[in-house]
Amino acid sequence: MKTAPAESLSPHSKSNSSLSLIDCDVHQYWNSPQDIVKYLPKAFHERGINLPNDLGLINPHGVLRRDAVPATGGLPGSCPLTMREQLLDAYAVDYAILLGGNILSVCVSPDTYYATSLASAYNDWLVEEWLPEDPRLLGAITVAPQDAQAAADEIRRLGSNQQLVQVLMASATLTPLGQQQYWPIYEAACELDLPVAIHPGAEGKGIANSYSAGYPSTYFEWHTGIPQNFMGQVTSLICEGVFEQFPTLRFVCVEGGLSWVPHLMWRLDKNWKSLRSQTPWLKKRPSEYIVECMRFTTQPIDEPDNPDHLLQIFEMMQAEKTVIFSSDYPHWDFDSPTKAFPPLPEKLAKRIFYQNAQELYRLDMSSAS
Repeated sequence: MKTAPAESLSPHSKSNSSLSLIDCDVHQYWNSPQDIVKYLPKAFHERGINLPNDLGLINPHGVLRRDAVPATGGLPGSCPLTMREQLLDAYAVDYAILLGGNILSVCVSPDTYYATSLASAYNDWLVEEWLPEDPRLLGAITVAPQDAQAAADEIRRLGSNQQLVQVLMASATLTPLGQQQYWPIYEAACELDLPVAIHPGAEGKGIANSYSAGYPSTYFEWHTGIPQNFMGQVTSLICEGVFEQFPTLRFVCVEGGLSWVPHLMWRLDKNWKSLRSQTPWLKKRPSEYIVECMRFTTQPIDEPDNPDHLLQIFEMMQAEKTVIFSSDYPHWDFDSPTKAFPPLPEKLAKRIFYQNAQELYRLDMSSAS
């Protein structure tokens, strides 16, 4: 594929392209555990927030942007006003989907009842204290998949809230997400017409496995290996027949990278041709399920030395259908919509920056170009 032609757009900017923008991965943080504890059942007030420990791997730069510390103090991402100034207004974001910042380990806690209660408390905090701050802010219903029926109940409890646009779980699990023990979650999500998203951060914690190769030694190794979990989960979802059982389900891989997707599509298709007798419930090529039913966020965008190679990856994975923009604000590897991308064909830029997400989340974009 050649470099984008004359009608291509430089990296996203309202001033030079009039593109709308939907950011599908933004992280908001609580400042104090008490922010969440007050929403917990009283039986857990003394326990507070007790999540599985991480692997002790240190990012030398810190995980959060230092310039995102609010003027009033506190963690980056803990102040709606700062988020509005640095992200929503600075980049003319039409919608930003909040995915939390310190909650996903709830998905791998061995204490299932507590995990379910904490996820509900977090969701109530999100609805009560963040979503009213700006109509551009949207949220996700975080669930603890250890108890799939309780997770389904949580989806049904909150799914009618128009500012909650998807279900969220960790990409790290004890068993792969295609297995039938998780199907009540997908059934509830389909009832409410909500996509299901997975996000990294819980690998090797609690009851979750690390990567297939074992436990990494450094943050560099851990961060580079994140796509391994996503590849495993996508393979499980397809091979176990989730999208045949739930044909309207849409699944979002957040912050898991992109360049592995064509490889996985090809490998799945190749093996299906010879081994399809083991999955007789699959009615079409695995790659077709990926294109129809799965979406992938851009951050952290892959940066080959030759920008044309990224455009080729987009072509291979049909990015005009499968890719949605994300910035990962306020994390250290934030991807600016004005700097992170090579020039894109105008039609593709519109699909990635807002149209795919608009369709996925059924958002009102009456003012979009």
